[in-house]
Amino acid sequence: MRRHRGQRGFSLIELLIVVAIIGIIAAIAIPNLLKARKASNEASAINSIRTIWSAQTIYRKTFANDTTYAPDLRTLGTAPGARILDVVLGGSNNPTKSGYDFSMTGSTGSFSAKAAPQTGRGDRHFFVDESAVIRYNYTATASASDRPIQ
Repeated sequence: MRRHRGQRGFSLIELLIVVAIIGIIAAIAIPNLLKARKASNEASAINSIRTIWSAQTIYRKTFANDTTYAPDLRTLGTAPGARILDVVLGGSNNPTKSGYDFSMTGSTGSFSAKAAPQTGRGDRHFFVDESAVIRYNYTATASASDRPIQ
């Protein structure tokens, strides 16, 4: 190939090598990014479950004469005179936050709250009840008999 005097630039081979290197770096980085995102979603779900437990404790002590838990998340979100939960968790009975779907039931003497991951957003299901022990399950909805978080 003939070069003219003063002509500068990269050859096609050099450009293909650079593109291949960028592709290899992307192939290594993307799975790690997805793992980090799942870990972040799970940490957010654990904190939200812990917040629900705290809100139920406040509700029972403040609004229910230390006997009854709130029946649902919306009740916690609209407690009279105080907003115990944030707008997302307390805005509906089945909210979605950080890739997890939350649900809760409560009555006199007990309550249970669950967090289920949306497809591809997390690996573990979470559960908490009045015992304040957060539990998890990898394959199904978590319950009081599952392993606690360490």
